[in-house]
Amino acid sequence: MFLVLGGQQAAWAQDAVGGRGPIPPRPIPGIALPEPDSGPEGLPGTATIGPAPHAPTAHTALPLAPFSSARDAIKAWMRDTTAGNQAGAVRALEYAAAQGHLTAQFKLGRMYAGGEGVPTNDLKAFEYFSKIADENADAIPGTADGRIVGNAFVALGGYFMDGIAGSYVRPNLDRAFDMFHYAASYFGDPEGQYNLGRLYMSGQGTRRDARQAARWMKLAAEKGYAPARAVFGDMLIRGGEGVPRQPVLGLVWLSLARESADPSRETWIIERHETAFATASATDRMAALALIERQQMAGARAPQR
Repeated sequence: MFLVLGGQQAAWAQDAVGGRGPIPPRPIPGIALPEPDSGPEGLPGTATIGPAPHAPTAHTALPLAPFSSARDAIKAWMRDTTAGNQAGAVRALEYAAAQGHLTAQFKLGRMYAGGEGVPTNDLKAFEYFSKIADENADAIPGTADGRIVGNAFVALGGYFMDGIAGSYVRPNLDRAFDMFHYAASYFGDPEGQYNLGRLYMSGQGTRRDARQAARWMKLAAEKGYAPARAVFGDMLIRGGEGVPRQPVLGLVWLSLARESADPSRETWIIERHETAFATASATDRMAALALIERQQMAGARAPQR
């Protein structure tokens, strides 16, 4: 169905992923990231991620725990989590993270960012995500590790957008652009692609470019990322600035966004969908509903694997 977007839109996706390799992000404060094709040890002479002088440390001086290995600690974490022993679960995760266990590092970053079982500490979260990015920037895209590292770069982009109050992490839109661009281009992370598209739309950290914004939004939308589906649909409805106006397809994308949106967190998508259908012409609305029905029928007939 979406082949009717035509050659212009197909070129967006090809330009985004073909021909040019991803541009490695500039270093996070005080560190240097390895090139994507460098070995696991990084380049000679490069520094490793660490907190700024006198800053709280998330990766050293962790409490000792009676674990024989990171794998043993992960088992203890699962056991303690099931038993409701939050302190034991955190201790086990910290041990595994100190041993370089990628999932433990990412889980702790998410916990400190959201205050899940530990006091909220954005600086500690930033440091865990930074360690992941520094040591795994060349992880293979599409793998479990690659998805974790891509998510870590996205999280870092968010921290550089706003900074962390009372810390050495200052708002830096150029750095946010680097983090989102690397997550989007090297790892193909849909949230990174969405955020990169938003920066191109607003001209933050880069020049304003509606065509680039649509390119990245389309890539994220095709991966099912609901916010990107909604924004891309809205862009097609409005058109202009290098983006062809295709209101019928815009309504279809907004319908797909509405379908996959989280009603508790993404009410704006539901509102945008309702507004778009209410203001669309009867002809466009009927054409969009017909396309949606055809897609649903095609999906129902597709063989189940």
